[in-house]
Parts: sequence; structure tokens; C-alpha cells
Amino acid sequence: MLVGQIQKLHSEVSPEGLVSYQLPVGEQKLPLNGLLGKKLSLKATGNISCTECGRKIKKTYNQGLCFPCCQVLPQADLCQVKPEICHFDKGTCRDPQWAEKFCFIDHTVYLALSSSLKVGITRSFHQTTRWVDQGAVQALPIARVATRFDSGLVEVALKKQVNDKTNWRAMLKGEVTELDLYEKRAQLFDLFPENAKAHRLEHETLRTFKYPVLEYPKKIVSLNFDKEPLVSGILKGIKGQYLIFDSGVINIRKFSGYEINVKSEDLCGDAEVLRA
Repeated sequence: MLVGQIQKLHSEVSPEGLVSYQLPVGEQKLPLNGLLGKKLSLKATGNISCTECGRKIKKTYNQGLCFPCCQVLPQADLCQVKPEICHFDKGTCRDPQWAEKFCFIDHTVYLALSSSLKVGITRSFHQTTRWVDQGAVQALPIARVATRFDSGLVEVALKKQVNDKTNWRAMLKGEVTELDLYEKRAQLFDLFPENAKAHRLEHETLRTFKYPVLEYPKKIVSLNFDKEPLVSGILKGIKGQYLIFDSGVINIRKFSGYEINVKSEDLCGDAEVLRA
């Protein structure tokens, strides 16, 4: 048995696009791919801590933060969700040094297929992780710009034709619309803001991802530690930030900061537990 505060799922992608996952539990990481087809139990102890400051809390905000941290941390500001409203130049940025490190760096605008076509943005160094966290089966970079604000302007222009949301239920059912992303890229290039057209990527290669899923659910039953502390069943798959059980699905990232007891038939067997 493992006991500790959980964080979002960590992922690694092989050169062939095969995704492997680990569940951070305290200072350890539990490899999950080897647990497919086996009984896995996660039980919330009732202890919740802010993933940033560590204080004990009754509920989390913004995927693991306490309310005070959510109010002051730059990564929890609304401009991270809507970068086109960046207010750095107004002198009201929550943390200019943080912004210099994470906002004033290369950002990628991309097309992805998690269910249907979507457009998104991400820090370029983080793009593969971003695609996997969304459960994308295909992703194609279409522009690379110098700041998060610039990427937001491109995304706003493209949202006139392409959705910027993932249908997580369809994603978990394995329902994916077949599209030619190269063709879609060519169609969208004309929508770019004039000052971003020089940053279009015309020769990037399509990335594909294969997730460890034995069986997709026909009906989505959402599991929630706040409603039922024990989540247990046969692990059928992992995709995006979701564990797929025969009893339902749970978004692990949503419960970052929760202390969880983790039990599996392999924790006393041949599954290797890694130190973080």
C-alpha cells in the first residue's frame, strides 16, 4: 500500500508514440501501465493540502491550490486561460519574474484530435505533455510565436473556425473524428493575424499517440473522491489525466493535493515503485 498526496499523472512517450503513465503518491511514483487488467483501489483519507504552500484545506481551487494561493499566484490568473487579456504591460502582473520565465518564451499553436478537431496553445517546451494530458491521438504544430500573448491572439482568430475545447466524454469513449490535419492546417493559415503569418509552421510533422487502454467505456460514469472516498475496480485504461475503471472514470488532476491510500495486487508483487 502507498499513502501520500497525489499530483497529476506523469507521462512519457516512446519514439513510436506509446504513452506510459506514473501516479505520483507523496515522494513516490507508481507505474500504472503494468496494472492494466488488475484490481486497483484509491481511497481518499480526507486530508487535503495545497500543492503550492502545503497548508491543510477543505477544498482545492484551480487543481490543487488553496484559495489564498489561487488569488495571488500568476499561474492561477485568468490570463493563463485567456492569454489575449495579458495585463503585463499595465504593470498589474502578479509576478513579473514568473511571467518573464513562462510567458515571454516560445509558444506553440497547434491542432489536435482528442475527439473532434481543436486548436490550442502551449509553451513549446511543454507541448508533448500538453497533448497527452488532453488525450490527443494526433497533434500538429501550426505556428510558433515569441510570447503567450501572441499565441492567444492567434488562437482567438482560429476559434472562429475551430473549437478550442476537448469533449472529454467522447475522448474517453475513444470516439475520434477522422480528419487530415495537414489539410486543416492549410485551410486555417489564411485566418492568421497579419503580424503572425511569418510565424506559421508549414513543414512540421504530425505526432501520433497510443494510449494504454484495454477497453473504452460505452457509458461514462464520473467518479469523485468528494462524493465517494473509495474508487476501486479493474483498471481498464489510462488516457489524458483519467484512470478508466470498469466502475467508472476519474480525473486525477482534479484531485491534486488529496491524500490517498493506493492498493493493488501488484504493490506487493512485481510492480516497481519509483522515487520521485
